[in-house]
Amino acid sequence: MRLELVNTGTELCLGDTINTNAAWIGQRMAALGIEVARQTIVPDGGAVREAIEEAASRADVVLVSGGLGPTNDDVTRESTAELLGLPLVQDAGVTAQLNAYFAKRNKVPAVSNLRQAMVPVGATVLENAFGTAPGLYFPAELGAAKGWNSHIFLLPGPPREIKPMVENCVEPRLRALLPDGANRRVIYLKLTGIGESEIVEKVEKDLEAIAGLELGYCIGKGDVDVRLAGLAGPVDAGAEIVRDRLGEFILSEDRRVLEEVIIQLLAERGEWVATAESCTGGYLSSRLTDVSGSSKVYGHGFVTYANEAKEKHLGVAADLLQLHGAVSEPVAQAMAEGCLRTSGADYALSITGIAGPTGGTEEKPAGTVYVGLASKGHETVVRKFFYPISRDRFKLLTTQAALDLLRRQIQGLPLG
Repeated sequence: MRLELVNTGTELCLGDTINTNAAWIGQRMAALGIEVARQTIVPDGGAVREAIEEAASRADVVLVSGGLGPTNDDVTRESTAELLGLPLVQDAGVTAQLNAYFAKRNKVPAVSNLRQAMVPVGATVLENAFGTAPGLYFPAELGAAKGWNSHIFLLPGPPREIKPMVENCVEPRLRALLPDGANRRVIYLKLTGIGESEIVEKVEKDLEAIAGLELGYCIGKGDVDVRLAGLAGPVDAGAEIVRDRLGEFILSEDRRVLEEVIIQLLAERGEWVATAESCTGGYLSSRLTDVSGSSKVYGHGFVTYANEAKEKHLGVAADLLQLHGAVSEPVAQAMAEGCLRTSGADYALSITGIAGPTGGTEEKPAGTVYVGLASKGHETVVRKFFYPISRDRFKLLTTQAALDLLRRQIQGLPLG
């Protein structure tokens, strides 16, 4: 099955907005066994008509995102109707949904909003529970007169709207079009603390030997997804190989990231974590609090950038700082233990390092960082890492290492 993706939006062409929809859709389609053959980006306005016409003339499926809004440059709906020779009529169901959407906000829809209730005859409305623009599905037979055999889906642009629509409305229809679509499975084994090349070395040869197994890798933010797709037998066999050889590195099998896993583990145990950061400036705290439910397991976060702050808030001794320097194993240990003592939490993570690119020395070059973990009933552990990279990447990898150290402690895995 050939699928093409058409994205409309001037902000995408200018680079003002990163096209995360395309990457996400590509991953979802790969899980179905469908490869995105081409992606096209066009500005708002009439350019979308030509893009849809070209894609529909050669693809089995065309997904179009954007251009369904109420403004005069949102013309995806009208352009598709013109291409297929379909009249537009006001849909009573969509009109009712628009009225209800605005009523909840003590407003009434503007005339421009009511454009979104105009539906081409023969198209199927795809409900949008998170916005005002419904999606539309045009089955392939509507393009037969033009010699097309393409199923066309018009989808909203905002990620919060397009993602549930793809999952709930588009994917079920695509599965029905695939010979084995209903029987396909996909597993994403998310790993951290191990690089892609080492994963390949340990499992790829045996995974590639499994008939019918589709294998892929995706490098994320401090983690790597091993994607296994196909029928149940090959997928299960492949997953067992990865679990057997790389089990301690597996975070999740449902695409949850490390901070989400940590929050769930702590919630299940009724335990708390606290943090004490220097060079990461609160990024560790931010990652934890990005997860819904974090307030049940995370109560204290200290950003002690200056030595005086380490002394005042964490009880790090001045002579310790003087003797070893802020970026050192003893100070990381003292920070973690002081954080644990002050917060009363079950676990405390500390980070102290040199993010760079300036500030390093021959003994402690930029990128040097220490991560500490103090836990009730366990000896404090400190690990040294070296990430001589950009500051944002340094913060990401350092906090990933800290959270993984905590994960390993909770799950009783080797601490490295």
